[in-house]
Amino acid sequence: MESRAKAAGHAVHQQLVVLPLGILALAVAFDVVGLVTGDARLAFAAYLMIAVGVVAGLVASVFGLIDYLAVPRGTRAKRVAFLHGAGNVAVLVLFAGSSLLRTGDPEAVPGTPAFLLGLVALLLAGATGWLGGELVGRLGVGVDDDAGLDAPARLTTGIALPGQAPHPTSRETP
Repeated sequence: MESRAKAAGHAVHQQLVVLPLGILALAVAFDVVGLVTGDARLAFAAYLMIAVGVVAGLVASVFGLIDYLAVPRGTRAKRVAFLHGAGNVAVLVLFAGSSLLRTGDPEAVPGTPAFLLGLVALLLAGATGWLGGELVGRLGVGVDDDAGLDAPARLTTGIALPGQAPHPTSRETP
């Protein structure tokens, strides 16, 4: 089932999710190191990363919702996509809560509640990321209908690379 929101021939949601996943994981890592070392600069960096990660997650979620709405009802893919999306909403809420608990002094090492919210959110993000992988890799959500091991590049002009046949929809003749 092809994605309904594409840029440069690829699903936008799949392109965008790497930023919030990476930056929010890095925020938790900065918190861990900050707690161990007492370095408040790391806590402030984590605070900023959480803000950026939550905003980036909201942007990615818009495109995930567009794809979710196109998944046929009554399918396993729809159920998995719902869990994936709902879980990621929870991830963003937990990280936003962690950020709110820090707003009194964002340059201080986070308290236990703020740290635990971020840690739980990261663990949940791992589970929802796995569900996203299940959607794409197993259930084919966001995968082009003509995908395959020898499928042409999306940004091709119709000119075949060495050892590659021209795409059947190409205007070029062999």
